[in-house]
Amino acid sequence: MADQLIRATAADGGIRAVGAITTRLTEEARQRHQMSYVATAALGRTMTAGLLMASNMKRTGSRVNIRVKGDGPLGGILIDAGLDGTVRGYVGNPAVELPPNAKGKLDVGGAVGDGFIYVVRDIGYGYPYSSTVEIISGEIGDDVAHYLVTSEQTPSALVLGVFVEPGGVTAAGGLLVQVLPKAARDEALIETLESRVAALSGFTPLLQAGKSLTEIFQDLLGDMGVNIFPETQMLRFHCGCSFDRVLGALKMLGEAELQDMIIKDNGAEATCDFCGTVYQASSDHLAQLIVDLQAESSATR
Repeated sequence: MADQLIRATAADGGIRAVGAITTRLTEEARQRHQMSYVATAALGRTMTAGLLMASNMKRTGSRVNIRVKGDGPLGGILIDAGLDGTVRGYVGNPAVELPPNAKGKLDVGGAVGDGFIYVVRDIGYGYPYSSTVEIISGEIGDDVAHYLVTSEQTPSALVLGVFVEPGGVTAAGGLLVQVLPKAARDEALIETLESRVAALSGFTPLLQAGKSLTEIFQDLLGDMGVNIFPETQMLRFHCGCSFDRVLGALKMLGEAELQDMIIKDNGAEATCDFCGTVYQASSDHLAQLIVDLQAESSATR
């Protein structure tokens, strides 16, 4: 099934739900970064969370950045997700692997450790909104839901999952359900919703059982007047890095540093952290940057 996202409401607009399948983009990230099982699960969950959060933004170009900075061996996570359905990300130590946790599952919490989650929402204009919350479990879903409740005052349930086999990622995705202000005082509704989400065995088992996002919404919210929006948004791993951007970054190093790189290394190599693409700048490229810097310096005199 293609990576996709759908939206829905229920309880006369008092509940907002977003579901996403992210199997292919998580597998692409695994391959690009040569990640272990636990690193793949951690990054896949965080990328899915970012896409779910970005889907509720309004302005074209809006993006969400999530940085998970824990003291565990994973060395941190950084993702960038957009309203346009694109996402990219990486972990500090992609090769780390841990034994299963007490439940026999991938120990994402142990890999992340204790620390903080930093969320930046860029709404497309003005200053981005940023907030920091403490990591409460390291399992990503609990932590992002904690952020939504404490920083955005929106009661939220977030279910994330990544299933990795020896051949790669076979299922990944997530579900975000939020109670909006108009229904926030309906305690019975909130209790019912909480119990249903808690009863889910996870998200990937639903995908592995052949459930579509529409069927998942119907099972969870069908008797609450669910309204599933007809639009299906396609999702993909995408990084906006380019050779021109690399040259722009190298140019900022200055003439002396560029000259040193030509003499010592006969060029320069740069790797994008987000997607793993390697760029090679020859000595001729660096020499042209020096010429450009000299020309710019002369023009300002």
